[in-house]
Amino acid sequence: MYATLEMTTAPTFPEPTPGTDEELFIRFRDTGDRSLFEQLVHRYERELYSYLRRYLGDLELAADTFQVTFLQVFLKRDQFEAGRKFRPWLYAVATNQAIDAQRRNRRHRLVSLDQRHAGDETEVGKLVDLLVSSAPDPASDAARVEQQGLVREAVNELPESLRSVVHLVYYQGLKYRDAATALNIPVGTVKSRLHAALLKLNENLNQEKPE
Repeated sequence: MYATLEMTTAPTFPEPTPGTDEELFIRFRDTGDRSLFEQLVHRYERELYSYLRRYLGDLELAADTFQVTFLQVFLKRDQFEAGRKFRPWLYAVATNQAIDAQRRNRRHRLVSLDQRHAGDETEVGKLVDLLVSSAPDPASDAARVEQQGLVREAVNELPESLRSVVHLVYYQGLKYRDAATALNIPVGTVKSRLHAALLKLNENLNQEKPE
């Protein structure tokens, strides 16, 4: 039976096996060697958990969704076809599980993305640079932290369709075509949603700027 993934302690993984994610997963699919699957979990543990934590804004919900995501990947391994890219497929599974988790918890408002946690290496610099006014005002560190908090709140308030592309492209660094694969939408739709998201974020942030 599939073992529960533990997020609070660092797991001990076997010696890494060389090869791409796709090669590793196909070998796991074909041989049933779970040590190969564990290596894939190890490769994506920090990256995917950080994505889910930002997406959901809740540590426990992110941890649960992380485990369910890899459980689904484990169970759906026979659906993975040669020639397919693993990373966008993984994010597609994770995003669907995150949406399901939100629906199950709809009666509870998710916490704001402006909460910070020790060891959080996530930054929103690239997104902040796109959203902040170009006025020559060298902000202090305190002001920058405040601005980042405002951006995270604004992103969290975007409609689901817009928030998904912002998280995948700006936070996770997926290429447009990989984000399109993950969300099962055309590349053109990814671009148009990003444009709409940036316009909405600029509008919301400008409204909230103090005089």
